[in-house]
Amino acid sequence: MRVGPGSARRNRAVWACAPSACLLLAAVVPSPLEAQTLTADLFRPEKGGFVQPKDLPSRKAPDQKPRDPVDEPRLVTLDGSAPGSLGRAPLAAPAPAPAPGDYDPQNRRRTVAKLYPGQPKPKKLGPGNAASTAAAAAPNAATTIQRRQAPIAPALAGTVPGQPPRKRLKPDDNPFDPIGTRVGGFLVKSAVELRGGYDTNPARINIPKGSAFYAVAPELMVTSDWSRHALVADLRGSYTGYGTTLGTDSNALPLPAPVNLDRPSFDGHIDGRLDATRDTKLLGQLRMRVFTDNPGSPNIQTGLTRYPLGFSAGTSLGIDQSFNRLQIAAVGTFDRTTYQPSQLTDGTTDSNNDRNYNQYGGVMRVSYELKPGIKPFGEVQLDQRARDLPYDRSGYQRSSNGTAVKGGTSFEFSRLLTGEIAIGYGMRNYVDPRLADLTGLLTSASLIWTATPLTTARFSSTTTLDETTLAGVSGVLTRTYSFQVDHDFRRWLTAVGRFSWGTSDYQISDRFDKFGSVGGDLIYKMNRNLQVKAQLRRDWLDSSVPGSSSAATVVTLGVRLQH
Repeated sequence: MRVGPGSARRNRAVWACAPSACLLLAAVVPSPLEAQTLTADLFRPEKGGFVQPKDLPSRKAPDQKPRDPVDEPRLVTLDGSAPGSLGRAPLAAPAPAPAPGDYDPQNRRRTVAKLYPGQPKPKKLGPGNAASTAAAAAPNAATTIQRRQAPIAPALAGTVPGQPPRKRLKPDDNPFDPIGTRVGGFLVKSAVELRGGYDTNPARINIPKGSAFYAVAPELMVTSDWSRHALVADLRGSYTGYGTTLGTDSNALPLPAPVNLDRPSFDGHIDGRLDATRDTKLLGQLRMRVFTDNPGSPNIQTGLTRYPLGFSAGTSLGIDQSFNRLQIAAVGTFDRTTYQPSQLTDGTTDSNNDRNYNQYGGVMRVSYELKPGIKPFGEVQLDQRARDLPYDRSGYQRSSNGTAVKGGTSFEFSRLLTGEIAIGYGMRNYVDPRLADLTGLLTSASLIWTATPLTTARFSSTTTLDETTLAGVSGVLTRTYSFQVDHDFRRWLTAVGRFSWGTSDYQISDRFDKFGSVGGDLIYKMNRNLQVKAQLRRDWLDSSVPGSSSAATVVTLGVRLQH
């Protein structure tokens, strides 16, 4: 072998041609070895440039901010084609898995909205959350519902930035009660009931005779809305008309009932309270009543054309003083009662001046609050009734003095059972020595039991010493007990059940009456201003006097308009 300058040049030429031959051989002869394929990755001046970044096992999470295509470097091969076009198809990038929590399905961090002061924090969705599970199960349901809903103003929806949260309104426990009208510092509520029905015995006589009837009953209530003092006016009236008139019995004798059974009634009072000081209150009341004798009463004369009307008007003035837990109230009263002359079927009139009287009285009550909710009391009542005429139509002097003493307590247990109960003794002395004293045990109660939010039970008991026109009878001791249950099947549908029972004891007489009533109401409340009422009632009177007992069934349907 020759060695010299020429040999050195030959050696360099051989080594220079070797790579070219290898490249030509690789291009012509297929080979399974593709690790040396010439791509743009061979020219990337970064560590690991021979491996695609997406294939690195220790790659970092992609940048949260989406890259701008203008700033992204474009990789091409030597022939200007896209990477992967030399000898194999490009590898498709795997779809990113949905990331729960703080990442969206594109694996981007969710933007957290800035909360303003007082703004409620949004509920965070995540695995196990009912809201997210429901949304994942039906992704298009919420969108469909939102599209169907009418658009809401941002101010009403509470989506205005910086808007404070709206206060949630207090639920209305009585959504069908009348709203009323504001007149200055007073709230005025009015109503009228229109009823019609059938009564099998409107006169309450032993031999019944039925009649259809109608009734109109207006109401008005005015209540003050003041920080101090108070004024309340409650006015209620009614007029009942019947389509049938009574004549005579089978023996052509007048019936113990008027021919015309129409009768009005009115009961109204205005109560006021003047707060002189924190512990001193001045009390006052004005009252008036228009009434008739109850059908079936022995006070009704025979042969009347219509019921004679009675009027009663009175006033009360008093003071209520508190000494810490001790409370003393004293009230003076005055009432005037008069009757219209009786119109007889023969065209004559009969005066009722012997039934007119003035009553002067006073009531004193002392109570002490043992603890919140329990307040026992004692009460003394005195009155004097002075008749306009010294003698009545039977020749008796009916002017009298009355005394009543009772004690009890008012209570309130967890607002479920509230009321007042008392027991005492009453006595009335008459000027005429032939009339015995009217005495008896007095019971009074007024209880309200809220059994459930939908059911309320009420119980009441009263005892009164009433006047009478029967000869030789000093008076009537009347006791009445009533029970009522109200149940709401719905807020707009209410059922009312009533039961009452009582006795009337006529002093120095063989007459003793037992009376009762049972019935039910169904009230359909259409809105705050309109109600439909239906009633079915059964009344009865069982008297010890032959021929005085009676019974009646009443069916009523009506509407109530209120505001």
